[in-house]
Formats: sequence, C-alpha cells, structure tokens
Amino acid sequence: MTIRHLRIFVTVCQCGSITEAARQMYVAQPSVSLAIGELERHYQVQLFDRISRKLRITEAGKKLYDYAASLVSLYGEMEERMADQNIGGSLYVGSSITIGNRLLTGVVKRFREKNPLVAVRARVDNSDNIERLTAEGELDMGLIEGVAHQPQLRAEVFLDDELALLCGKGHPLWKKGETAPEELPRYVFIAREKGSGTRELFDSALLTRELVVKPEWESVSTHAILEAVSENLGIAALPYRLAEPYLESGRLRRVRIAGMDLKRKFYIITHKSKYRTAEAQKFIDEVRKAGTYIPPIPAYGAAGQGREAE
Repeated sequence: MTIRHLRIFVTVCQCGSITEAARQMYVAQPSVSLAIGELERHYQVQLFDRISRKLRITEAGKKLYDYAASLVSLYGEMEERMADQNIGGSLYVGSSITIGNRLLTGVVKRFREKNPLVAVRARVDNSDNIERLTAEGELDMGLIEGVAHQPQLRAEVFLDDELALLCGKGHPLWKKGETAPEELPRYVFIAREKGSGTRELFDSALLTRELVVKPEWESVSTHAILEAVSENLGIAALPYRLAEPYLESGRLRRVRIAGMDLKRKFYIITHKSKYRTAEAQKFIDEVRKAGTYIPPIPAYGAAGQGREAE
C-alpha cells in the first residue's frame, strides 16, 4: 500500500462520498473507487458498507482510519518541512473557546517572541471538535477543557479551572447567593452548545443527582451568554475565568450551589503516534508555564465574586 491509497481513503472518510473525494483531490472517480477496492483486497476487509448509494464506514474502516489519518498528516508535515529548509515551519494548534479567549493569545505571543520563524496557526472551537481534529492528525496539539475521550490521544493537565453559576441583578438568586441543586430546574437557563467542555461538565454534575436542566437559550458565544445573564434573561454556568471581568464590575454575581463540585482541569492533548517536533515541544513548554502567571481562582466569598446586593 502507498501513501496515495491512504490519502484517498482518508479523504473519502472525511467527505463521506467517493464523488466528493474525487472532486477535492482532482482525480477521476473510478481512480478513487479502484484505490478503495485495492485497500479492501490488501487487508481482506470491507471498509465501507454501500447502503442506498451512501457510504457508511465499517468497524474495520474506523480502525484503519485512526492509523491512516495520522500517517497522512505526518507525511504532509514531512513534505512541507523538507521542501524548504530555510523556514521555521508551522504549528497547528487547536483550543477550546474558554482557553482561546483567556489564555491562547498570551501563550502564542510569548512563543512568537522566542521563535519568530515559526508560524502558529490556531483554531478555536468547542472541546469536542478540537479533540476530533487532534485525533485525526489535523492539529499538532489541542488545548481543551475536561478529559479527552479518544484512546489514541495523550493528555496532560496544565491548569485548574472551575465553573461558576452566574446571575444578574434583579434575579432571585442575587440576594440569596446560594441555591440547592434541586432548585436549579425551576430557573431559566442560558447555556453553551452541546459538545463544549463547559456544557458537558455541568450536565454531568446534574445527572449524578438525577437532575436535568433544559436551556431556553444555547450559544457558542460565551460573551453573548454573559451579556444575556447580565440583562437578567436567565442564569448560566460558565468558566469563572471568562466571567471574572463581569464579576469584578458588579454586573454579575457568583452563586454557590450547595454540595456541588464544578472544578475541572485544562488539558494539553496530542496524538500518541504523531511525531513531536522541537517547535511543538517548545510550544507545549510555554503552555505549561501558563499555570505560573495565571492567578488561582479565589474561594467562594472572596474578592471579585460580584458585589453584594444593596
């Protein structure tokens, strides 16, 4: 088997269509079908089920894809680096939205100051998508909220984090400052979209108590949620580090949820089979340093938790 076979296979998997894969790769459709057939005969497995003119990847196909995506990505990186020895290369970094808003900019700035010839190409998305792209070899590394779920990934903690239940002035919880978990479903909630680390942690914490909150609003924008909560359109559970400016200004208040632990970790994730370049290692070292200059989250009731009701 050649790298061409694997590249075609990976493209078909990502497109979900032989026709679309042929179009993207600028090759004839029969050539794509032939390459897939040769792979199936070589490994003596069926990689796709053909059902109603649609391709569905089989379990054998999923197993091959895990290896093929990593190999194709590594091969492309090798070609790029060997084509021009005079440049520092590129790093492809993914970040969850929370980390992208509060940490990534500073890390990239410090890295560039020390490594001016290395281009850092960043993608900010929810944790699920960053994890998927890292597992597929599209990213050199990802910075996510919460644990990684895919076994081909290596994960390392680099910072502690915590969610905060937030309300605006005029909300019943503003004066109370505390609530029981069982009371949460009665309130209007505004939440991040499913697939975000923030949403996953909060939903899981509720499920352990057999509770479910159905948000009336969902958004990929944390800023939009903070603004809506500050206008008293609902309450939200969001990362403390993103809400901190709103808490310090008095626009929001942090509400304690009795007996509920919303602490979590930020992780650096990398593919176990992906070669780690010197530039990637330097960037990871810079991420690790984030814990030394980012102040810890204060305990509930400390300064910066939102002004008390007058």
